[in-house]
Amino acid sequence: MTMRYRVLGRTGIEVSVHCLGAMMFGAVGNPDHDDCIRIIHAALDQGINFVDTADMYSAGESEEIVGKALRGRRDDVVLATKVHFPMGEGRNRGGNSRRWIVMEVEESLRRLDTDRIDLYQIHRPDESTDIEETLSVLTDLVHQGKIRAFGCSTFPAEEIVEAHHVAERRALGRFRTEQPPYSILARGIETSVLPVCQRYGMGVLVWSPLASGFLSGRYRRGQAVDMSSGRAALTPARFDPSIPANAVKFDAVERLVELASDLGCSLPQLAVAFTVAHPAVTSAIIGPRTMEQLETLLKGASLVLDDSTLDRIDEIAPPGTNAYQPDGAWQPPVLADATRRRRPLADRPAAAD
Repeated sequence: MTMRYRVLGRTGIEVSVHCLGAMMFGAVGNPDHDDCIRIIHAALDQGINFVDTADMYSAGESEEIVGKALRGRRDDVVLATKVHFPMGEGRNRGGNSRRWIVMEVEESLRRLDTDRIDLYQIHRPDESTDIEETLSVLTDLVHQGKIRAFGCSTFPAEEIVEAHHVAERRALGRFRTEQPPYSILARGIETSVLPVCQRYGMGVLVWSPLASGFLSGRYRRGQAVDMSSGRAALTPARFDPSIPANAVKFDAVERLVELASDLGCSLPQLAVAFTVAHPAVTSAIIGPRTMEQLETLLKGASLVLDDSTLDRIDEIAPPGTNAYQPDGAWQPPVLADATRRRRPLADRPAAAD
């Protein structure tokens, strides 16, 4: 296994093509801190130098585990974390405001046991906060040396473009990276998000390359699905084979398993290799819960897909299409609130007789 490295956008920071995601470290995934630390160390020993976490993963526990694992190795790692989602009870303990970011970056630094964060990311858009407010505080944090660069996560293309325009107009720092969901079964970002990132020279680290576990090889057509554990228990409608909408995914998996067999690799290895084949993608986040999962994924770190293989994948899952809506992907608030899509009754024209 030979780890590959790429420059993260135009930051000048060189990162491994596989990024170790820490979402499964802590109460949500693996509660054994010592085991999680062993997994992190094994990843670093295999050449990974990029670690991504977030303040809200297991309510801060993931950051604490990462902090303990990086003691004595901090200078060799590009450390990324995120801010946005609520932390604890009470008002103003989440979002993208200056007030919250200034408070929460200190908490992340404390939990991570470090004096700086290499990449600080805004976890989701926040329509209640002016983007200038967010970019302004992030720029200040760079000047203060608390963060080295900043980016966004799961932002739609139009929000990324607006952020760059505001940064240029107000002479502020700009988003250097984007972290979107991307997999063979969720290729929607190929339409606009990835081209926009290329246009602005942004690094891209993609999450959920295994399609929330659907490309792990555990879920096959004609086989019973354990709906009481894992991802299937969290989002049963996405894995239940009796739901007609899932038939497309199960059919795709069967064809992808055949393709992986032809290549002599596993389905997860094929899935990760696909995401880093796109010229806009810098790194794919792998989020193992166990040492076995890490080892399986890293065995495919050297896998490079040729054009004929990518053509076969395009036939199975057409470019720019989503076979499912990725977990946690941002949805425009106007779609969630019906009153924002409908005129008040008094303003609607009377029905014709």
